[in-house]
Amino acid sequence: MGKRTDAKEKMVQAATQLMRQRGYNATAFSDVLHLSGTSRGSVYFHFPGGKTQLAIEAAEAHAFEQVEIIDRAAGQATSAVRLIELYVDLARDGMIASDYGRGCGVAPLITEGATQQSAEIAETGRRAFSEMTDRLAFHFVAFGVERAAARALADAVLAGVEGAMITSRALRSPTPFDSVRAVLVGHAARVPLRDVSRTRT
Repeated sequence: MGKRTDAKEKMVQAATQLMRQRGYNATAFSDVLHLSGTSRGSVYFHFPGGKTQLAIEAAEAHAFEQVEIIDRAAGQATSAVRLIELYVDLARDGMIASDYGRGCGVAPLITEGATQQSAEIAETGRRAFSEMTDRLAFHFVAFGVERAAARALADAVLAGVEGAMITSRALRSPTPFDSVRAVLVGHAARVPLRDVSRTRT
């Protein structure tokens, strides 16, 4: 993907924020323009593919941000268990900071039927979740978890966090994140590790 102009970047950021708060169907171009402070002409210039293109780029931006968050958490962690703790805690803290108003930037594309309207949106959703899962699995392997177990653990972490976002918003409580954290950490602590003392720095 090429470098975005300032106006386009603002629109993508605004769309990501709105989709996380309202979902895909309730996010209109007029809302994106208002939040980003850009002109209506920017829509036709930067997004000739319309709302579909904007939603795709917003989902891609969200996935990229999540991969960066995973990498930063892994840089602070000393084990797979600690990475899980940090990642779940970041999601929990973000939910509280948003006053239980912010969910995933990719999930609405799947849950609101957008993937049935566009094969490109469907592929974007699949790729976004795969990138996040792959990154978690990559770091779990680096911390000594065998590849198959690392992939299964990464799937469980992402699924747990995604589910906790929904139930936490509904309950207006961080408890779902706390429960997911406890179960995932308990499982990860029992996963056999290989010696990586000479391969990880």
